[in-house]
Amino acid sequence: MEFCKGKTVKSLERIGDSDKTGTKVRFLADSTIFETLDYEYEVLEKRFREMAFLTKGLKITIEDLREKEDENGEKEGIKKAEFCFEGGLNSFVEYLNKNKEKIHPMPIYIEKDGEVPIEVAIQYTTAYSENIYSFVNNINTIEGGTHLEGFKRAVTKVFNEYARSRGILKDKDINLQGEDIREGMTAVISVKVKEPQFEGQTKTKLGNSVVTGIVANAVSEALTTFLEENPNVAKAILDKCISASRAREAARKAREIERKKNSMEGSTLPRKTCRL
Repeated sequence: MEFCKGKTVKSLERIGDSDKTGTKVRFLADSTIFETLDYEYEVLEKRFREMAFLTKGLKITIEDLREKEDENGEKEGIKKAEFCFEGGLNSFVEYLNKNKEKIHPMPIYIEKDGEVPIEVAIQYTTAYSENIYSFVNNINTIEGGTHLEGFKRAVTKVFNEYARSRGILKDKDINLQGEDIREGMTAVISVKVKEPQFEGQTKTKLGNSVVTGIVANAVSEALTTFLEENPNVAKAILDKCISASRAREAARKAREIERKKNSMEGSTLPRKTCRL
């Protein structure tokens, strides 16, 4: 079957028998539509790897047969890569954390079917930044959206409730902030939405309000069960969260002292000069 400019130019035809299954697509960009026809191998390789992570068991092969020359005028070899990850999002998180020190060896995995199928993988490292990727129908929502909002809300709620129920947070202690709990977190959130509504100019932020509650409930239930069944992992993660909270509070107090100091210095009256 063949298409051109959005129209069918050759109908589907049988060309023979085969003992294989699958679909092969050959695509030639139209110079009257696309601004550039020169594809970057590295960009496609990254995207195909991402797609293989998001669909566990899917095998994707990319091969660059173009003849190119390097800076020295020598021909470059054929570039080829093959991706297939049976671990899905768990493999994705492990790939992202491959050069980091992990707090717990195996990612926390959450999967739930329903109106909005949800898949989440979480792993904590000793790093000080959070690293969260969110996807809708395998599209990278770099601006987040309602699915990411539901995830963050659930994580903050569950860890605070667990910490209080185990006496890790006392009555006099304030709740941990979301940023404290997400410090060192690497996570991938993937949802499937039948009719996604995207916001913003780039269409990379999910706007379906119903998704927030669905994701929050699913993550809350699964994460609560995981923490109760894995108290050692829960304690290790909460130790890091509490450490992050104390560091943030100490930094806040230091800034306040510095501001007060500068304010007092700025309000000092100039000395009077007496001339005889």
